Amino acid sequence: MFADATTRIARTKIAAPAVRILLPLTAILVGSGTSLVWAEAGSPGVGQTADLEMRVTHALGQRLPRTPVTKVNCTLVDGLCEVTAGSQLFYVDRSGRYLLVGRVYDMETHRDLTAARLLEVNPDLLLGAAATKGSGHETDLASDDPNPERGASTPAASGAPRTMSLAGLPAAGGIVWGNPSGPTVTVFSDFRCGYCRALSQTLEAMSVRIIERPISILGSRALANQVFCARDRARAIKAAYAGMAIEQAKPCDTSALDANERFAREQGIAGTPVLVRGDGAVIEGFRPRVFLENWIKGGRS
Repeated sequence: MFADATTRIARTKIAAPAVRILLPLTAILVGSGTSLVWAEAGSPGVGQTADLEMRVTHALGQRLPRTPVTKVNCTLVDGLCEVTAGSQLFYVDRSGRYLLVGRVYDMETHRDLTAARLLEVNPDLLLGAAATKGSGHETDLASDDPNPERGASTPAASGAPRTMSLAGLPAAGGIVWGNPSGPTVTVFSDFRCGYCRALSQTLEAMSVRIIERPISILGSRALANQVFCARDRARAIKAAYAGMAIEQAKPCDTSALDANERFAREQGIAGTPVLVRGDGAVIEGFRPRVFLENWIKGGRS
């Protein structure tokens, strides 16, 4: 997941060159009608933007000397500059003084802007928040989370592929959609998970049969109940991921979703999405379509 259950935001003053960000983090919610302007107001012109980005880059070089900044973009969100440092992504205000680690959402379009950028920065491996695994060098960024790699947006450690038996799960807990005659993939998902949404869109374009098993990582159980009880579940899944209203339906027996939750806990599933192939092979986290097509045919996880 996008370190979905653990994504947090640090908004703290950077006071010394070797500062480490250790404050609790939370998600950033940005409505496109209201700008988050924490430093200077107004949107700079093209020339001013280039100067601003140079100033921010210089400030970061002084305040985060061990973080190799590769790009600064101050045009994506009003009042904030997006900073790319290798495969890390974080935000600072226009003064380069306050640093924010987390996710930026557009609440009008229901888009996770950070997830889209992470796909561009690292298409083969979507990583949660600004934390990356195995980057090969230490930076000034750190989290106070004792388990920062929790979540399925970071793949399992290398070695033997993980397998999972779904034999004990009731069939009723799965929502089936996609190509009825295609190869079957089971997906454990959370309808508030940005990576799950991206995965759903990718799988929709492929000729596969999906058994989606909702689990609540981000407090989405009520939403899962609505989808599960909808007359057209496949349509309801799309609406849930899009943040749209789900057609009202009568309350129904959702105990099968309880079984999904128990199974996830027993298996140690702490993030989403998690994909299980017919032979039990497991993928944790989003993967690009080319990878998925090969994996579904029997390729290595």
